[in-house]
Amino acid sequence: MSEQLLRDIEILADLFMSGGWTELRVESDAISLLLSKDKATLSLDGVQQPAAPIAAVPPAVAASKVAPEPVATGASAGPIDAAWTAVNAPNLGTFYRSPKPGSPPFVEVGQRVEAHTELCLIEVMKLFTSVKAGIAGTLRHVAVADADLVEGGQPLFYIACD
Repeated sequence: MSEQLLRDIEILADLFMSGGWTELRVESDAISLLLSKDKATLSLDGVQQPAAPIAAVPPAVAASKVAPEPVATGASAGPIDAAWTAVNAPNLGTFYRSPKPGSPPFVEVGQRVEAHTELCLIEVMKLFTSVKAGIAGTLRHVAVADADLVEGGQPLFYIACD
């Protein structure tokens, strides 16, 4: 099994476990995958499987997982002011503060942003969604650590409007 396929399965398993789903089926030329929380679910070939715990991440994949970077310090670590505007995740996926590994983040706490300023990327199955500020102001808080899984609608950043 390729390393990319293992990474894709890991992402699917993470999404399954955190998404509140009871069953997920994926079939392609390369793989047939069934994740279910119901012990009575039939396998992909229609045969009932013996009850066995589902591992969220295959052991080979878990060993290669990199620890996420801590959330920025300073103003980002303090309390959130009720006057600040939240910038929410448009969809479920993995949150990335920078355009590629090793690059500086798109924005830093204290930085002035415009409505069109790109703040981060959300990735699901190699599909990247750019998240823009949507308002002008000063970035005051980063609510998520880099490479964390986020839910749609979850606050990612807080901006103090001018």
